[in-house]
Amino acid sequence: MPDKEQHWLRKLFEKGIAGFYSVALDDTGWKVYAGQQCNWQIEARTDGIDAILPSMKTDIVLENAATESRLILDTKFNAITTRGWHRDQTLRSGYIYQMYAYLRTQEHTDDVMSLNSTGMLLHPSINVEVDESITTQGHEIRFCTVNLGSNAAMIREQLLGLITNG
Repeated sequence: MPDKEQHWLRKLFEKGIAGFYSVALDDTGWKVYAGQQCNWQIEARTDGIDAILPSMKTDIVLENAATESRLILDTKFNAITTRGWHRDQTLRSGYIYQMYAYLRTQEHTDDVMSLNSTGMLLHPSINVEVDESITTQGHEIRFCTVNLGSNAAMIREQLLGLITNG
């Protein structure tokens, strides 16, 4: 059952992060949305596309109306880097493409937050801390870890710092 256990742990991490932000950000002006369905901005379609076009569902979206900030947070349950073809450590390109799709396909001129939203890929780690970023086409994409080898107070501080210092 290792495959089922891995899936269960990944979902637990996702739900734990969403639950943490729901409680920790209550009464701070942030709204937390877990498991939000995203729609493709389709201008034309063929008859059979709906049967085969994948859907998009974000793990967590944090919004702050006062600061017009939106953070699309996607949790992953593996190492933040992997061995690459031309280097020892590289980010996973598929995750970057996924986040890019979340950010760009949700842009609407009547939604200010959608035009400058930030994406974050959050990985658990043990005694490794990463907080790196790029900005592409007006959207920052962050690559972060939360050190689960720390005590609860440090994990809380780190998770809150990821959204307030970013």
